[in-house]
Amino acid sequence: MTGEAVNPSSTHGPGELGTSCRAWEITLPADGQAPGLARQVTRKVLTSWRVSHLEDTAVLFVSELVTNAVQHVCTGGSVLVLRLEAAGTSLRIEVHDADPHWPQPGTPSGLDESGFGLVIVDALASKWGVTDTAAGKAVWAELDTRPGHQPV
Repeated sequence: MTGEAVNPSSTHGPGELGTSCRAWEITLPADGQAPGLARQVTRKVLTSWRVSHLEDTAVLFVSELVTNAVQHVCTGGSVLVLRLEAAGTSLRIEVHDADPHWPQPGTPSGLDESGFGLVIVDALASKWGVTDTAAGKAVWAELDTRPGHQPV
């Protein structure tokens, strides 16, 4: 597991990233431990960036995106990359994996126990999407970092 902070200093108040850009990423094994590790490090990074008011929603996104990636990675020994990037008034959460197949959001019924991840992300994110990468794909979601702009 590796993590790297880029531009860790800030003179802005909570939720005010201004024009600065911060990025942090961690490589995780594509196994059942990945979602818990991803949630843990996300909390720490958001606190250090002073945007902890986004913690609940960001951790939910991280949990859903990492869990989906773990469930759909086809090859053993695969790794995932969780990347958090804050710039201006936006927090971007990206999960990279080696599967080139884009997720297919479904419409789960009220009694289903799974399948709600991307429905939740779609409802709460400022925007979200999927990007092809050299190794597979990245599923990403963005949140507005300004206090009072977080999803309900």
